[in-house]
Amino acid sequence: MVGTVVTVTEKQETEIMGQAYIRQRLALMVTSGSRRGDVVMADHEFAVDTQSAYGPGDRLYVIRSEEVDGRAGYYIVGYDRGFRLALMFLLFVVLVVLIGRKGGACALLGMVLSFVVILAFILPRISTGQSPVLVAVLGAGLVMPASYYLAHGVNRKTTVALAGSLIGLTLTGLLAVLFVDGARLTGTASEEVGFLQALHPVDIDARGLLLAGMVISVLGVLDDITVAQSGIVEQLRVANEALDWRQLYTRAMRVGQDHIASMVNTLVLVYAGAALPLLILLSDRSLPFMYVLSHETVAEEVVRVLVTSTGLVSAVPVTTVLAALVMRRRGAERASVTEDAPDSVAPEEGDSEGLSQQPTD
Repeated sequence: MVGTVVTVTEKQETEIMGQAYIRQRLALMVTSGSRRGDVVMADHEFAVDTQSAYGPGDRLYVIRSEEVDGRAGYYIVGYDRGFRLALMFLLFVVLVVLIGRKGGACALLGMVLSFVVILAFILPRISTGQSPVLVAVLGAGLVMPASYYLAHGVNRKTTVALAGSLIGLTLTGLLAVLFVDGARLTGTASEEVGFLQALHPVDIDARGLLLAGMVISVLGVLDDITVAQSGIVEQLRVANEALDWRQLYTRAMRVGQDHIASMVNTLVLVYAGAALPLLILLSDRSLPFMYVLSHETVAEEVVRVLVTSTGLVSAVPVTTVLAALVMRRRGAERASVTEDAPDSVAPEEGDSEGLSQQPTD
């Protein structure tokens, strides 16, 4: 249930083995459930360097348990962040619609569809013990066509980008299997997987879960680079219809190389930001670098970066060559139709003479 802190009735500071702790006793007004409106007392103890103290007005999640003597006890789980997260999401939606207009709104619909597939298709099947990799690939096959066409429209550019993305996704899956096998990862390094295996009634394939995560994580960036490359080829073809497919490919890949450089750098920085504690561990000079790098928690993140980056880099030339072939073929078909079209009907010879001979006064 959710409660709002009315007052802090007691606050004590203690020290255990050199670590400072704070114990609080809080009076909370229950704001949900059958006990809405009741005031309950809850105890909470925490290390000073792990979180800040609670104060009046804080909305908290509280659980109820039975004490040894039969009385009800209440304990704090954490903050109720729902309202703040909803405001952040609303700000995101407003900015996307204001700046992206119709395309932004369609992209949001595609995002919602992606989450629906993940929550209603992928997660339930993985929870029942099905192969995480197979489920992730099938889920991606459901998400990608709808989200691509919603965001970018039904046209050749989007279709080529979708085909390139599917090929890139397949390559990423193969690379994930090879790299995870090569590094001999088990997928059990994270605490979340440990809790899942301990608390979930169905055995979950931790290694397969790691592979599925790599497949899903690459979907969004694939959309970006494949649509961009397909659009570049299309514009080159419009600007100069004399270019053959090799010339289209060569010129588009010059831009694609810039995409690759910025994309790899972006991915590395994103993973670095999410794994700062691991980087601090790597910077510990008291331990051999290769020893730290070989720890599965660290090796798992390294493999994740390498798999996704390699898969995305491979998708750039694949999508570019597909777009060059399709756009060039389309241009050739259009030129053939133009050449085969009948010329304007010319006047017959007699009619021409008759027109040229005007009556004179």
